[in-house]
Amino acid sequence: MTNVLYIGNALAQKGNTSTTIDTLGDQLSEFCNVNIASNKSNKILRLLDMVWSVIKFNKRTDYVLIDTYSTHNFYYALVVSQFCRLLRIKYIPILHGGNLEKRLIHNSRLSKLLFSNANKLVAPSKFLESIFLKYGYDNLCFIPNSIEIDNYTYRQREINNLNLLWVRSFSSIYNPELALLVLEELKSKGLNSNLTMVGPEVDGSMQRTKALATEKKLDVKFTGKLSKKDWINLSKSHNIFINTTNIDNTPVSVIEAMALGLPVVSTNVGGISYLIQDKKEGILVPPNDAKKMSDAILEICNDVDLRKLISKNARSKVEDFDWDKISCKWQQVLV
Repeated sequence: MTNVLYIGNALAQKGNTSTTIDTLGDQLSEFCNVNIASNKSNKILRLLDMVWSVIKFNKRTDYVLIDTYSTHNFYYALVVSQFCRLLRIKYIPILHGGNLEKRLIHNSRLSKLLFSNANKLVAPSKFLESIFLKYGYDNLCFIPNSIEIDNYTYRQREINNLNLLWVRSFSSIYNPELALLVLEELKSKGLNSNLTMVGPEVDGSMQRTKALATEKKLDVKFTGKLSKKDWINLSKSHNIFINTTNIDNTPVSVIEAMALGLPVVSTNVGGISYLIQDKKEGILVPPNDAKKMSDAILEICNDVDLRKLISKNARSKVEDFDWDKISCKWQQVLV
């Protein structure tokens, strides 16, 4: 079997949102021997653990997979990649985050060190694939984020009262305060509506969002982080999924909502338009515009045919993201 060392932030057991490493690491073990680093909460210790793992496993590693983001985690990936080069191990960055283009522009030399020397670049979205092609990187392989479709029971939603669901980490780039402004808009129109927000605190955004809810006297339910099973169960009592982000790629939470039959209203940023065609698999609105998002929600409420159409189309689309189909793509790269 192929031996893989997977480098990323494996922090789900520390209260953080599950990321690709938490799911893909287990899935790859079906046909690879997989070691994972790191689950250290401290950032410096995490980086040291990542580097030590490359050194420790270098004699029995065929590929190093590196989750690569546009934030400070970019530097984790850069450091790890250079140790892989030093030890002559093939490495494959997995591209995440809708803001990697800024790294390609503002950190072009470091980006070339990281990306040009990679065995391959795995792009989970056509959006990121197109960006990297634009900047001259052609060692690309498109492999979407996957779900196990059988875990998502599909049903179309009736809407009497508006039960909005938001699922994301509370981070400023995901603009959670917008969800409250949308709820305020809906209530100002006299609609019986409520909002549930699921996800852990990251940068103080949850605290600010709760303060805004208190200020505006909005009754919002904050669940904190939930397991996938728990939030899927919670989704049964909700009928519209909203995605308020300012920067994005192809978020798994949106893919999961589509699989469940929840109509999605999302800001049209980053890779979202590659996942959702407006009025076909959801409705897309400009970022940071509460009125446009609330108008889109109303359109879904009032147009039953549109609601059924986007729900059905969305489910059909994400069935192609089932692990049984995506695993073949990973086997072509690694086996």
